[in-house]
Amino acid sequence: MKKIILIILIFFFNNNSYADNRMELGLDVFNNKAQCAMCHVLKSAGSTGEIGPNLDMLKPSLAQIIYAVKNGIGVMPAWEGILTTEEIDAVAYYIFSSTNK
Repeated sequence: MKKIILIILIFFFNNNSYADNRMELGLDVFNNKAQCAMCHVLKSAGSTGEIGPNLDMLKPSLAQIIYAVKNGIGVMPAWEGILTTEEIDAVAYYIFSSTNK
């Protein structure tokens, strides 16, 4: 079962149109819906926030990003229940892809 899930994930991450859509949605969530850009530096989003950590320097893992977005950390609010699962996954994918090149 794990192999099947891994194959599906690899397919989705390698599918350019799906990845492009996730990047677009992730950027929109980052800059607009969740307004992450107000607090975080992320070069690819053009953000210069000074409250939260600089994501370009931190280079968080995908799991760390999803956890932080869902549960909040410090003054960062929890977004689970506000953002959809698709939006959380997309913003996490966007941040991870942008910082781990």
